[in-house]
Amino acid sequence: MKQELFNVLAFKRRWKGLHWGNHAVETNYALLEACLIGGVSAIAALLLKEGIGILGRFRLQLVEETGVYILPLLGLVLGGLAGFLLENLSPSAKGGGIPQVKAALAKFPVALSLRVAVVKMLGTMLILGAGMTLGRRGPTVHIGAALAAQLSNWVPTSPQHRRQMIAAGAAAGLAAGFNTPIAGVLFVVEELSRDMSGLTLETAILASFTGSIVSRLLGPTDLKLVASILPLSETHFTSPEIPFYLILGALAGVLGALFNRGILLCLRFYRWLNVSLIWQIALAGLISGAIIALSPPILRDNAGLRDFLITGYATWQKSTFVFIAHFCLTILAYGSGAPGGLFAPALVLGSSLGYLVGMAEVATLGIGYASTYALVGMSAFFTAVARVPITAIVIVFEMTADFTLVLPLMISSVVAYGVAETIKKGSLYQHLLQASGIELRDEGTQNEVLSDLKAVDVMKRRVESFRPDMTLEEVLAAFARSAHHGFPVLDEEKLVGMVTEANLENLVSQDSTTRLQDIMTPRPVTVQPDGSLSDVLYLMDRYQLTHLPVTEGRRLLGIITRSDLIHATADQLKMTPKTQGAKVEPSYLVYQTRSPAVGKGRLLLPLANPQTAEALVKIAGAIAQQQGYELECLHIVLVPRHIAPSQTSVSLKKSHQLLKDAKREAAAWDVPLHVQIRLAHNLAQAILEVINERHIDLLIMGWKGNTSTPGRIFGDVVDTLIRQAPCDVAMIKLGEGKQSFPYRDYLPTNWLIPIAGGPNVRRAVQLLPGLQVLARSRHVFLCQVHPPDTNIPDTRILQEMAAQVKLQLNASVFPIPIRSASVSDAIIRLAESESCQVVIIGASREGLLQQAIHGNIPEAITSGVKSTVILVRSAM
Repeated sequence: MKQELFNVLAFKRRWKGLHWGNHAVETNYALLEACLIGGVSAIAALLLKEGIGILGRFRLQLVEETGVYILPLLGLVLGGLAGFLLENLSPSAKGGGIPQVKAALAKFPVALSLRVAVVKMLGTMLILGAGMTLGRRGPTVHIGAALAAQLSNWVPTSPQHRRQMIAAGAAAGLAAGFNTPIAGVLFVVEELSRDMSGLTLETAILASFTGSIVSRLLGPTDLKLVASILPLSETHFTSPEIPFYLILGALAGVLGALFNRGILLCLRFYRWLNVSLIWQIALAGLISGAIIALSPPILRDNAGLRDFLITGYATWQKSTFVFIAHFCLTILAYGSGAPGGLFAPALVLGSSLGYLVGMAEVATLGIGYASTYALVGMSAFFTAVARVPITAIVIVFEMTADFTLVLPLMISSVVAYGVAETIKKGSLYQHLLQASGIELRDEGTQNEVLSDLKAVDVMKRRVESFRPDMTLEEVLAAFARSAHHGFPVLDEEKLVGMVTEANLENLVSQDSTTRLQDIMTPRPVTVQPDGSLSDVLYLMDRYQLTHLPVTEGRRLLGIITRSDLIHATADQLKMTPKTQGAKVEPSYLVYQTRSPAVGKGRLLLPLANPQTAEALVKIAGAIAQQQGYELECLHIVLVPRHIAPSQTSVSLKKSHQLLKDAKREAAAWDVPLHVQIRLAHNLAQAILEVINERHIDLLIMGWKGNTSTPGRIFGDVVDTLIRQAPCDVAMIKLGEGKQSFPYRDYLPTNWLIPIAGGPNVRRAVQLLPGLQVLARSRHVFLCQVHPPDTNIPDTRILQEMAAQVKLQLNASVFPIPIRSASVSDAIIRLAESESCQVVIIGASREGLLQQAIHGNIPEAITSGVKSTVILVRSAM
């Protein structure tokens, strides 16, 4: 019995050794997986097409039997059912799908899974079967990417390769949808990932061509325009036609930009309605069905519209009607969140627009073919919508295989791209992501904290090892002597297995003479020395390993344990940006509102503490109103340094509440108000980014008045901003007690301004009229501190400043020269004796060193008075 149990356990260990773990992080394995993804994506695309065809035929048959007035009911029911599936099973499957894939490739936490693919497929079948004027090619891209992501979870795939697999799935989906494998690859490179690395291209090409081959083997040629539809003799291009192709490109650019704008406005309209996704899509289906029921029969067959226009038998009236109706219905359907794409609608719109321009040329010059313009218009309009001119050109070229079209395609598409970019930069997919709070950057892949670490950097080089001929008794004795819990097994210095405490748990009753080679794990999972730390983490997690050997061929170089990973991570996170030699990640904008830019300048107010926010907004609002500035309120959420701000998920409830309170207080000052929320690693850096991006003229910040940081004058953040901020800076330490400036009531106030003749105090005096709005100015005391051994103090600067203040304020001004060995002590005594509620101090960058040598004057003053203290530094 014992021997039988031993044989079973040995068989299980050997079976466990037959895995793909050692190949999971290899490039060849990724290429093999790309082929699998291509085949699966093609099958999914064919199933989607067949399902849409069945529902479409059922709808047309129902119309013949019951009449066209069944169409609104079908749109309502099928649209509502699609919305129900999306809302309850997978909200991530709504929309066209390409923005979601684009965000996932940018490493945002967007759901891509088998559930998303299935719900997307069913939802697309329902809404296209209902007759909505959307396409299935965008969903095939989304489905292909979702299936690729699911396969990457099911089969061993390195996290380093997961992004390429998703891109390959997207390429395969587009290639299967259009039967255009080259365009599938180009669309991934040009729009989705913008990655030209070798592995991305290789996997995308393999998946795209595999998908195209499978779709041709299992289904019809789909979008290929065969000679029966478009005879080659009807494609024509001569140089006199160039002006008309330029006009076509310009029209496509303008109307494409307008189309994008319409979809974004429709999205806002549905959000304003504030109804569930079920009713959004059902309402779009109802309206679409009603309009199609009242329209000519040609509009009921979306699949035949493009061929009808290209064959050249349409009149200009029908072509115009098709364009206007399709334009509005597509905006209505896509804006509702229905799971349909824009490829097919854009091609229909482009073909109808091109057909109209072609007919105008025929009527004017008597040359050319309107069908040629219809083909070129498809490329031009799609370019204006998606901003992918190369992909658009190749799609039409692969559909026709006609070299005559290449030059007019290039002319119109390039013009359309230029005109559309002039009107509004960025593709529709980028704008859709921005509307959902996702801001994509073109800087490329974000740096990660552990991205530079390799397996060789983490492994232990001095490794205890066992021989395969050791007995069980010897192995147990070695474990008892050692503090380690796992050992590599070497035969002639080559790795042949691993043994851990888990291997020994069920073998205590075994014969003590049993050899280690019979109980060890043969052919263990290993990693190459140049393997990334993400590969190490992936392998250890997937195969539940506590020890991972690092090998070169079969030669053991070292071993990595879970504790090694913890220590390496902790050491890396403890390193400062300076020691890492890497820049801190830029902040990430997650929320913003904008008011009209009508001010003379812009005042930035970062808010953090709800207890001081009201007072700071009151001060900033008064200054902004007096200076004619716009007010920008900023809240920064700090995130851990090991997570990129653009990929961090945080709750913004407190942020929104803080800004809501700020908006309410700022409304009393009637100034243009902008607000934004950013995620950042470093507070000062984020503020500097906003100052540069928003062209800030004055920065106002709350300041606690002291610092516990050794070697700092005002604290890390304030020091950095005073040294680096190019604008005026005002740091405010609010006074103690309920009756401190700024008051709730309009109370008399005494002001104290120490001066030394520099530009900072002059800038502070310019802010006084705005501050005076918050209180009745009783007296303004200007003081200048001189050394005690000065016989006759020079008071010219003091008198000049006093004269300037009198011109600006309706208050009594008292210039006071003071002899004292301590500047801070003299100012504190004067503030107390004259009951000054506000003290305004200048703080130059040049004076920081002197302040560090002779004592922190601003901190000493703020600590010694209970008044509100305002620290001012003029712009660089």
